[in-house]
Amino acid sequence: MAISPNFIVVRQVWGFNLIDELNLVRECLNQFPIAAFDTEFSGTIFTELSLTQLYSLMKKNVDSLKLIQLGLTLSDVHGNLPTFGTESRYVWQFNFRDFDPECDPNDRKSIAFLKNHGIDLVKNRIMGIDSRTFALKINAYVLGPRSGLTWVTFHGIYVYAYLIKILTGKQLPCTYHEFRMLLHTYFGFLNYDSKAMAKELGLCGGLEKIAKSLDLDRVAGESRQAGSNSLLTMQIFLKLRKEFFPIPVHLFEELRMKLSPLPG
Repeated sequence: MAISPNFIVVRQVWGFNLIDELNLVRECLNQFPIAAFDTEFSGTIFTELSLTQLYSLMKKNVDSLKLIQLGLTLSDVHGNLPTFGTESRYVWQFNFRDFDPECDPNDRKSIAFLKNHGIDLVKNRIMGIDSRTFALKINAYVLGPRSGLTWVTFHGIYVYAYLIKILTGKQLPCTYHEFRMLLHTYFGFLNYDSKAMAKELGLCGGLEKIAKSLDLDRVAGESRQAGSNSLLTMQIFLKLRKEFFPIPVHLFEELRMKLSPLPG
């Protein structure tokens, strides 16, 4: 079943309602075991091109920059989203307060782009979630009972990197091998990248382009905001799984952890 656009609401999460929203997320995990997520951050400021230094490039950027938004969509295998007994269906957008555009490193073009797409950095600073508090609560409310969850991203290596940085409270480890060990520790082994799956079918490009190639529309929220992007990521994943990777199962399972071209 495709995700229908009717009455989908992006639930905005700030510092004051973080616990209430994470309680709702926890209530959903058994019924909606597929979790797609997306991040928005302040661009990239290091741009080495050597393939042998791709992990080093990501580490430099993630260590130096801060997370702005995290989007989360929970679904079952049929594309059903949580309703909480209402006529609406819900996804989440967590807004962080850590990034200060006045003093923190950033890519000015990326920041201007995010502002033009409705991200209010001043509101984030005033009302947003402290990442240290988020790390404690997400461990208790979501990652603790994570058994059986399938995690989905779109070109997700940076998504996982920012989350691992927040969860550990440290800079990323020195090697890609250590990074992968931490990824498995926090997110298990059921990890899929919709971009990597689409590439197996010869579909290339960004989130919007691949969605259009699959005849999928953005059905809620704003482009370039993490909540809406996580929903579109879920739409792509579910359509690829249903129409292109239905059988044999072992071929679909081989797509696990195809997160990026980083050397393993």
